Amino acid sequence: MLPEADELAEVLLDLGVPHEDIDELVRMSRRVRDDPELRRFLEHAVAELVAGMGKISDRDDLPELDWPTGALQRFFMVYVFVAALPHTRAHHQERGIPADVSRRTLADLGRNIAVHRRRHGRGGVQAPWWLTHHFRGELYQLGRLQFERSRVGRPTAQVLTAAGLDVEPGDPCLNVHIPDFLGPLSPAACDRSLALAREFFALHYPEERCQAVVCHSWLLDPQLRQYLPAHTNIVRFQERFRVIREDSEPSDAEPVQYVFGDPELPVPDLPRRTSVERAVGDHLRAGGHWYIGHGWFPL
Repeated sequence: MLPEADELAEVLLDLGVPHEDIDELVRMSRRVRDDPELRRFLEHAVAELVAGMGKISDRDDLPELDWPTGALQRFFMVYVFVAALPHTRAHHQERGIPADVSRRTLADLGRNIAVHRRRHGRGGVQAPWWLTHHFRGELYQLGRLQFERSRVGRPTAQVLTAAGLDVEPGDPCLNVHIPDFLGPLSPAACDRSLALAREFFALHYPEERCQAVVCHSWLLDPQLRQYLPAHTNIVRFQERFRVIREDSEPSDAEPVQYVFGDPELPVPDLPRRTSVERAVGDHLRAGGHWYIGHGWFPL
């Protein structure tokens, strides 16, 4: 199920895996191929991952490897995604997904490894559950933003209906995500992504008539406007959305995680190098809290 060493190195490059991790992943792959227990687990995990390929689902779990901590345990899900790659590519080909969209979407594996290294100082897969959406054909990178095929929940459907949309719970929608390491969140870049998304999903998933884009992110916390100028990219991004609901439970770790790279950093020590760092840290140091914002706009 795994390519041999030479081919594996090329596949890892295509998936955006950082160069510094490729030699170790190639070396450990021999053990995965040769160990019957690891091979059986790999086959089981791949079968779980590709079950229901292309369908919108709430599944984002994978079997957990019961293995001593170490590089193999941290990196094992890379082998699962590599072994599942032929299934993912077959779905993309069936749907006519352009090769560049497929490549940039699946390269989020490498971004995930980079996030793990930024947070922990060593290689590994930070959130393998998140990557299941990419490898199941549920999520695509289109320009600056990622768009996940999803379904409207009941509370959101009520809001959309009140706004005049003909929407029922369970109808298709698009969840928008903002990936790391991809430059500024400029209005022009967002406009381009949305134009690509309108064309892409109408062409490749025509049976899913999406009427709305939905976002759940700390970037939509309206308190950010108290700290950032109106012309900044984050505030301009917020202005695209109408409110679905407001959270009452704080999510302080979210902005700390995405702005500083580690959700467990001590608040008093958070840097103040940029306007966003100052906004997040100063608000927390003043005793405030951050919340996940929930917004939507018509597609």
